[in-house]
Amino acid sequence: MLKKEVAEKTLELRKLRGEELHGLDMEDLMKLEQTLEGGLGRVLKTKGERYMKEISALKRKGAQLMEENTQLKQQVQVVNISVGQTHVLEQGQSSESITNNCSLADPPQDYDSSDTSLKLGLPFPN
Repeated sequence: MLKKEVAEKTLELRKLRGEELHGLDMEDLMKLEQTLEGGLGRVLKTKGERYMKEISALKRKGAQLMEENTQLKQQVQVVNISVGQTHVLEQGQSSESITNNCSLADPPQDYDSSDTSLKLGLPFPN
């Protein structure tokens, strides 16, 4: 019994593969064609769905990389600004002039009337 079922299924599979079609009449060929077209339609639908999922995942990944790129550009700008300020000090601008520039930009605020001050750099001869 089981041997007969295996033989029938093997023959059916061969027919689906396009093998051993010589014994089929027109009606059987049409049924086989419909079966194959239905299967092909499902395969194409599944393939299309997977492509769409992959495209969506790649778009999300692209957006994530764009955001990361923007953040990295901002970090580079911050580093460049910091390096630029250090470079200004290295070019001989005294700490007093930087302090004066900062004082002009931000008016002094009176926090507990402290007289503490800090000067950086070497004194320049007059």
